[in-house]
Amino acid sequence: MASLTIQNVKKNFGSVPVLKGIDLEVKTGEFVVLVGPSGCGKSTLLAIIAGLESVSEGAVKIDQRVVNSVPPKDRDIAMVFQSYALYPTMTVRGNMMFGMESRGVPKPAREEAVARVADLLRIENLLGRKPNQLSGGQRQRVAMGRALVRDPKLFLFDEPLSNLDAKLRVEMRTEIKKLYQQLGKTTIYVTHDQVEAMTLASRIAVMHQGLVQQFAEPRTVYDRPANMFVAGFMGSPPMNFLPAKIAVSSSPSVVLGEGNGAAIRLPLAEGMTKSVSDGQPVILGLRPENLPLFDRRHSEDTPYLGTIDAQVEVVEPTGAETMVVVRIAGKEVIARFESHALHAVGERVKLAVDMNKACLFDPETETLI
Repeated sequence: MASLTIQNVKKNFGSVPVLKGIDLEVKTGEFVVLVGPSGCGKSTLLAIIAGLESVSEGAVKIDQRVVNSVPPKDRDIAMVFQSYALYPTMTVRGNMMFGMESRGVPKPAREEAVARVADLLRIENLLGRKPNQLSGGQRQRVAMGRALVRDPKLFLFDEPLSNLDAKLRVEMRTEIKKLYQQLGKTTIYVTHDQVEAMTLASRIAVMHQGLVQQFAEPRTVYDRPANMFVAGFMGSPPMNFLPAKIAVSSSPSVVLGEGNGAAIRLPLAEGMTKSVSDGQPVILGLRPENLPLFDRRHSEDTPYLGTIDAQVEVVEPTGAETMVVVRIAGKEVIARFESHALHAVGERVKLAVDMNKACLFDPETETLI
């Protein structure tokens, strides 16, 4: 296992900056996910770690050793690609052994490694087949097996599940999680899928426009996003954003725009009062699950619990839950209700808002207040 340090890494393709100064410190044994939209630079950063791309500026260290000029074969890493990258004329056994043969590993050691990994991935019955005789999930297992037989210091995954259908993606995600828990190897995993990031990562690096927007544990990224980009990208459906103002002259409140002819006031949680001032414009961020129906489980006397009356505009049952689009202060907002809570379009509902779970953002910088 190994630690990984990325220090002020920049990458330009011609005059176009793709990475604008990346700093990451990955601890030994961590599973770090690089997540972000297409074009944010996450795959370029992975290629730089692998040695497939050079840096324009900065340093990459594996176990505190600068590897900028070290070729990929000497970095003691293994990479699993999106496209599987299997040799079509070789059997599964041949694909898994090829790298070890190239490095001169004795045949008994090669056989032992393949048997061990094939058992781990449950692909013993596939060793004699060729890639065109395998399903997508089987090919991905073989691609992982080829990486595992090397027993490297560092595993790199480049969107390994993006070619699989939805059901198989969930299954393979679980397999990768189990594999990591068994091996405990330092792993860097690239994806654009925020669900993969949340379920797999020890820590998540959310990237956008060549910069890391936030690097933290999944719960922190979800509950306390560093800015509005992170808040909107992480979560499905994304966080709702509502323009508001702070009122602290009487009871500290977040005041939304006009609703039914009157301003909507929500209590300002105690921890927020120190960082805002009276009349300050803010963006109120509310996750859909933080807008449930007000029912017997709630009390208006509960500290920092607010209520909102809203009109139902769209109802989307999904089976396990129901997504409901409501209008609050002139804005469409998504709320997440329990599956049995079916309401008609046009009906008015009362929502409970736990302001302890709300986020406030600066409208100009879009950063968390």
